[in-house]
Amino acid sequence: MEMAMERRRFLSLMGGGVLAGATAGAVGFALTREPKLALAPWSAAGRRDDVRLGALSYAILAPNPHNRQPWLADVRTPGQVTLHVDRTRLLPHTDPLNRQITIGLGCFLELMVMAAAEAGDRVDLELFPDGETPQGLTSGRVAIARFVRDGTVRPDPLFAHVLARRTNKEPFDTARLVDPAVVPRILAAARHGPAVDASLAPTSVAALRSLTERALRIEIATPRTYRESVDLFRIGRAEVEANPDGIDFTGVVFEGLARVGQFDRQVALDPKSMAYQQGVGAVIENAASATGHVWMVSAQNRRIDQIAAGRDWVRMNLAATRESVGWHPLSQALQEFPEMAGPYREAHARLAPRGGTVQMLCRIGHGAAVGPSPRWPLEAKLVAA
Repeated sequence: MEMAMERRRFLSLMGGGVLAGATAGAVGFALTREPKLALAPWSAAGRRDDVRLGALSYAILAPNPHNRQPWLADVRTPGQVTLHVDRTRLLPHTDPLNRQITIGLGCFLELMVMAAAEAGDRVDLELFPDGETPQGLTSGRVAIARFVRDGTVRPDPLFAHVLARRTNKEPFDTARLVDPAVVPRILAAARHGPAVDASLAPTSVAALRSLTERALRIEIATPRTYRESVDLFRIGRAEVEANPDGIDFTGVVFEGLARVGQFDRQVALDPKSMAYQQGVGAVIENAASATGHVWMVSAQNRRIDQIAAGRDWVRMNLAATRESVGWHPLSQALQEFPEMAGPYREAHARLAPRGGTVQMLCRIGHGAAVGPSPRWPLEAKLVAA
């Protein structure tokens, strides 16, 4: 399935044989290698003697914006994990208030709690013990997590799907609709507070396809927000292995294009380039292939509400995985930078007509199987002694 997707990308991007000389002979082997070190955390999860480290080895697999992996865990106090945000990994242009980063930290905490329960530990969370600021995350503690052996704690059935969870950035099959019966089961996975809803209705799908497409175009057309993404491109196996975060481009297509000078960060910034035009087309195709949407609304927009949103977001992602439903956040219309004000107002008028903050929005559907995203090893995310 992965090779089929690479071939589809190859045919759409090669532009008349530009890769012909770049994929011959011994080069072919190098181009098809996966970034094994960057994917190793997925197979290494859970292999720890300390229950806290075992839980953290699953938590680092959490979804997060632009795959920035902004978490830092301090385990120097026995029985405790103190979570900090790595402020070098924020997204100041697309996420100026750090709301989306905070949601990603909520996803992290939920997977940590679920993994601890598998080992028989309850985790008591104290959120933002140093206070919270709406303007942005500080160097203060995000959470203190206290691990307590508890014979009454029960494993969460959703945990069985952690290693299979994906964010599917491929187009969905618009001829294969989501079974309406599975949607309530996905929404029922939420348990931490935000209101969640979904729609498969054609009129709603069409309206949200249009909204998410316009928001994507605004993010791309705004130089500083687009540049923020391009700066995080990791092109080819070597770059991904060196920096297993950001937006990864691996495989025959992207490494081949890079070898012949058709794809790098500078080319991607040029609106006249094939890479730019095909890239825009690809993200618009994704938005246009939604066969349904899921969203969540918090009554308030405090940091603790954003953490709760993240905890429920990853739970619904896991439930969608259980139901074999593709899941892909499209939250550009929820971003708080000035150029996005129009779609932001429209998204809130449509999805939160009685008030509140729309924390997340995603498309659902059925698409090709995709592999896991690269991750830094756990050791890289532990606070040094």
